[in-house]
Amino acid sequence: MGRPSLKIDLENQRAYFYKGDQIVGVSVVSTGREGYNTPDGEFQVTQKDLDHTSSLYGDYIGPNGEVVEQNVERGKDPRPPGTVFRGAPMPYFLRIHGGIGMHAGYLPGYPASHGCIRLPEAMAVKFFDDAPVGTPVEIR
Repeated sequence: MGRPSLKIDLENQRAYFYKGDQIVGVSVVSTGREGYNTPDGEFQVTQKDLDHTSSLYGDYIGPNGEVVEQNVERGKDPRPPGTVFRGAPMPYFLRIHGGIGMHAGYLPGYPASHGCIRLPEAMAVKFFDDAPVGTPVEIR
């Protein structure tokens, strides 16, 4: 069938998985919101991490495991005393550019991430399984 490649359509919030020049998978996505835009250009998968967590975005957790503050940005939002930072889960992570990657996540129907490309979990699993390191990724 051919070599795998990925194409991300920012305007239509879709991801396309190709083998050669044939589309073998299509998914809705949620890309970067205003101020955290997903970069466009030609990239490639540089790392795969099944159980990735964000080092920048997540929650502050209290000593009993309760969420004290949610959806924080580490280093920007002050950490309440006695809490620890817990990075947001980003399962089935395919790193494509710096801290930007594709992963399973929340899909509200519009661009809402900090730059990553969120996929429904079932599609994130499929893309993760079928896109080896080095897979070309075109974002437009």
